[in-house]
Amino acid sequence: MLLKKKKISVCIGMLFGSVFINAQAQIAPPPDYDQKLSNVIVNATRSGTPLDEIPLNTTILTKEVLEVAPDQTIDQILKNVPGVIISDQPYYYKDPTGQSINVRGLGNARTLVLIDGAPANDAFYGTVEWNKVPMSSIESVEFVRGGVSSLWGNYGMGGVINILTKTPKNSQQDVSASYGSFGTGNIAASKDIIASEDMQLRFSADYFSTEGYKSYATIYPGKPSNWATGMSDSKAMNSNVRLQGNFKVSQDTTGFFRTGYYTMEDLSTNYSVAKNLVQKADFATGTTTRLSDSEKVAVTVYGETSGFNKPNAGSASPNGKITAVSQDNYTTFAGSALYTKNLTGIVDQVMFGADARTIGASNDGKNYNSNQTTFNTVYAQATQNFYGLLGQIKSKSTSIPLEVTLAARLDQYTSQVPTNTVTLTSTGVTTATPVPNIQKTQLNPTLGILYNLNKDWDLRSAAYQAFHAPGMNNLLRSYSSSSGGSYFANPNLTPETMTGYEVGTDYRWRSGFFQLTGFNNFIRNAVASYTLANNSADNALAKTLCSNSSATYAGNVGVCQGSGVNYYTNNQNLQSQGIETQFHYDISSRWATDLNYAYTQTRLTWSGTADPANRQVGGVPLNLGSAGLTWYPVEKASLTATVRYAGLTWVKTNHSDPPVPPSAVVGLKANYQITPQASTYLAITNLFNRNYVTFGNSSASNYIAAPPQSITVGARIIF
Repeated sequence: MLLKKKKISVCIGMLFGSVFINAQAQIAPPPDYDQKLSNVIVNATRSGTPLDEIPLNTTILTKEVLEVAPDQTIDQILKNVPGVIISDQPYYYKDPTGQSINVRGLGNARTLVLIDGAPANDAFYGTVEWNKVPMSSIESVEFVRGGVSSLWGNYGMGGVINILTKTPKNSQQDVSASYGSFGTGNIAASKDIIASEDMQLRFSADYFSTEGYKSYATIYPGKPSNWATGMSDSKAMNSNVRLQGNFKVSQDTTGFFRTGYYTMEDLSTNYSVAKNLVQKADFATGTTTRLSDSEKVAVTVYGETSGFNKPNAGSASPNGKITAVSQDNYTTFAGSALYTKNLTGIVDQVMFGADARTIGASNDGKNYNSNQTTFNTVYAQATQNFYGLLGQIKSKSTSIPLEVTLAARLDQYTSQVPTNTVTLTSTGVTTATPVPNIQKTQLNPTLGILYNLNKDWDLRSAAYQAFHAPGMNNLLRSYSSSSGGSYFANPNLTPETMTGYEVGTDYRWRSGFFQLTGFNNFIRNAVASYTLANNSADNALAKTLCSNSSATYAGNVGVCQGSGVNYYTNNQNLQSQGIETQFHYDISSRWATDLNYAYTQTRLTWSGTADPANRQVGGVPLNLGSAGLTWYPVEKASLTATVRYAGLTWVKTNHSDPPVPPSAVVGLKANYQITPQASTYLAITNLFNRNYVTFGNSSASNYIAAPPQSITVGARIIF
């Protein structure tokens, strides 16, 4: 490690030397941020809405914003955006099932993430496949907060994040590479091919690996002595291969296609014997046909197949022995058709369409005793179907500067679990649990109003209802951990319903922008996992789940292991309230600053479980804020410093464990464009090497240490 630090120090000196020796003296103005421009079209709205006409709180991360950010992955850049709650641990140090995003405190798997309009939420777990999008491939990011179920259906409670990748432009090659602390390296390459005027292609590939660090906290007071037993450094590697293209069928019809293969292999469970392996292949294609100057039809088809080998291990074992292994195989197939027509008069635009998505999945799990023999086998399979009819009307008044958007979507959801069995190895007896089909039909409307006080200042408000179904992991995957207990799926879970509203204002002027939003969201029948308490009702459930009449909540008998029994339920209502504010100001041609802050209060208003109501839920800080200052010393060079503050956070909703203390972390990044075809950068996260615990965990035994100081150098060449 000492040798690595010496090499990195040399790179630092070379970088800063090249910046200040070779750069010209002319000063370049700060980037022209899209948030200030009224002609930015936001594709995440499905109808292509100008930024200054969206009644929901919206943020655009431009290419310039991404380039100056010290963080090296898109999830870590998003954590500085108000409303986004992500821990300081990058995705590649986490279990793939933990690569979540929490918007406005609503919890994991309740926000839709897209890559060029195709879902990046894992079809089984609902987590986000951040590994599919290396920073080198991202052009910009659109983030529309609030319930967008009226547009997108499932996953639309917290909003939608649309990651836009770079498209083929000309016949060029692009190579980028980076290397940093803990053996973390990335290399990406792409080749643009202009086959003809009507066909442009891009082939791209990337590879990432890291040796990692020991991410279980050893610094937390009262840490049990066995926490570090059997643990190794977190390690990960992933690779992506993609082919995308734009084509023209006729004068009025254009189209696109994408296909890719992705792998992720990691030891982020912190045990060298428990390796996760994810393999995925997907495709997407679509066409847009302009029927006239004012109307068009867009058709899209998307599909993905996945295989996931998922082990669990126990911390109490001297060798970190495996306690459970799951094999998850699942496929998803989806299609949509949208018709849009621009009008004159009271109504400016109408849009209506239909979409459908089907997911088929199975979970084949084995649970092990301490002597590594199979204790039981669980097997379940299910199909989820989502159908939606949607419509939207936009109206802009000519007498007063008022814009109204009314959208509604009729969702129909069905869940079928034909197989749900447990086989005890000791007896060979298989117990099958019959599960009735579950169906729900729901209308999800949205009403948005935007009033322009003047050309720079607007007031906006929106009210909405949203829909979200339980994930396949909630329905199918039961498993055990010798330290955390037994976790039981519930195939009888029903969808959640959220109602909410927000009010806000945007002020944009030549040198910056200011946004302020207040929100209130309420989820009925929220899906959550809780640990059964020592009371008669929970003991009765524990006996049933553990297949043993003498079981208690802390059993270790029947099919249960560890210190508790954990179970998914709909028996709680959740409320999230707060404010979000964002500020950017170009101080001068040399200096620019950013300020972001979010206050989020998330509580259970009613709980039919052992988790108490009216307490801040685990993993959601009340206060999150960040600040950044960018200096442009010479043309084609920038230096950015950032600081992020996370307030006190509770690990569990019952607040039975010590809280995660507040933390403030500093980052630094320097960029220099050597030539129009070559650039280099230096990034430092956790500049002062602060030793702290990050938030966002649901298990009291897992206080996760945030990354120590990390230094990365990188370069990009276009030829």
